[in-house]
Amino acid sequence: MPTMSSVKYEKGAVALLFLTLFFLSTTTQAMEIPKIPQKFHFPGNGFSKGSIDLGGLQVSQITTFNKIWASQEGGPDNQGATIFEPSGIPQGFSMLGSYSQPNNKALFGWVLVAKDLSPPNTINGTLKQPIDYSLIWTTESLGISQDSNVYVWLPTAPNGYKAVGHVVTTSPNKPALNKVMCVRTDLTDQCDRNSVIWNGPNAINFFEARPSNRGTQSPSVPVGTFVVDNGTVPIAISCLKNTKNIASSMPNVQQIEAIVKAYSPIMFLHPDEEYLPSSVNWFFSNGGLLYTRGNESNPVAIAQNGTNLPQDPNNDGAYWLDLPADGAEKDRVKKGDLESARSYIHVKPMLGGTFSDIAMWVFYPFNGPARAKVEFFNVNLGKIGEHVGDWEHATLRVSNFNGELRQIYFSQHSHGQWVEASQLEYQSNNKPVVYSSLHGHAAYPHPGLVLQGTNAIGVRNDTASSDIVMDLGSHELVSAEYLGSQVVEPPWLNYFREWGPKIDYNIDDELKKVAKALPGRLRDLLAKIVKSLPSEVLGEEGPTGPKVKNNWNGDEA
Repeated sequence: MPTMSSVKYEKGAVALLFLTLFFLSTTTQAMEIPKIPQKFHFPGNGFSKGSIDLGGLQVSQITTFNKIWASQEGGPDNQGATIFEPSGIPQGFSMLGSYSQPNNKALFGWVLVAKDLSPPNTINGTLKQPIDYSLIWTTESLGISQDSNVYVWLPTAPNGYKAVGHVVTTSPNKPALNKVMCVRTDLTDQCDRNSVIWNGPNAINFFEARPSNRGTQSPSVPVGTFVVDNGTVPIAISCLKNTKNIASSMPNVQQIEAIVKAYSPIMFLHPDEEYLPSSVNWFFSNGGLLYTRGNESNPVAIAQNGTNLPQDPNNDGAYWLDLPADGAEKDRVKKGDLESARSYIHVKPMLGGTFSDIAMWVFYPFNGPARAKVEFFNVNLGKIGEHVGDWEHATLRVSNFNGELRQIYFSQHSHGQWVEASQLEYQSNNKPVVYSSLHGHAAYPHPGLVLQGTNAIGVRNDTASSDIVMDLGSHELVSAEYLGSQVVEPPWLNYFREWGPKIDYNIDDELKKVAKALPGRLRDLLAKIVKSLPSEVLGEEGPTGPKVKNNWNGDEA
């Protein structure tokens, strides 16, 4: 295995050239997406080699396109959507389907093309031409603002094969049979609709297509194509399936370190934040306690790295962690220790091993009280929202084809959002930015106020730039299961119980205290919104650690 010194890193290699970002053109010339220049050298395994063998089917990720058609209305922000075909397809590879995206953002997409690796004269290779096409939708009779009429075709696959994308034309004539290829059924898997790309007339919409089954063990691979339908029946196209070892295209330890060096975010905490992150070991060595049910009067100090924490994979309420018992020490530890803080990294294969998810977990000893906006009033919600032991994370999604950062997931209480790399904010050294919300520590891509509730009444998530900054590149690689014994998990990671005690308070009593100055109508509305919040926001008990979360083995959303 190569040493870290053999992983070459070029300073500034991840610069995003924002001045050259362009929005969707109205021409039909080939267009290249704005992207992070990839100038790394990754020695070793199959990561970042340009293509991936799914089992006799070699696929490559294309990010250059020819524009086929565009609407100028509908979709997000009513700006329309555009359909593209991949361009610059490598010799021997074939198109599998078209790509589409909304017009309210810069072109930043990809679609897979494929090559049949079957031996010559194989009768049932991994790819075959369709035997016909079915016209599934056209704008011919619709009065919409568009470049021209468009015709969307579904390839009719031969027996034993499936279509994995649509073909789009601006002519009513059927496409040529060699325009696209169908994929042998054993190399396909079920797809679902994801987010809406465009809302068309007559309840016909464009949807992103993604695998139905997503997780670290799932072999399902997205093609990057889209589906056109009314959203009521199973979709007509399939995804791909990786029938080989999905770990074969994943980064090794040295490559992980290079990825983190390139893409690790800078996290801004709110300028009024009182409860800062710390390292786990700082929390342990500064009086963190382990409690046992039935023996609550005799808590024990937590050993360095959590070596005395229960290691069985159960969450039965038999144990929990807490702050120091001494009042002064408790208040001190609540505030965390930014100097010791680091991100705890879990690397996992996603989408059939075509992407690496770099989950970067941050620990806070304490989550502060929630705050609400009630029309013109700002209300501190008292104990509501408080809990010991707060775990938050952001996840980098990196292409295993070329090592490029494609998206970041921002965890926000029980939910979150994926944001494309082209839509992120960047700081010095071209590092993406994460904003941590005041007291709640939810992660957001941009500063400002996000309300959980209505436009006028809800729980506040305030973020802003400040001098309180954490570099998530200061990290510890704690888990990468596909690498086996090369990464040793710390004992605290396999502690499956709560990282804080259950907080005994009555929500109604707390609401009465904090909302007594509000008019009755507003008081009732605030109570309704607060009671509808997930437990992660209400903070009634300490959270479990990273390994207990659904996204440890599954997709983020």
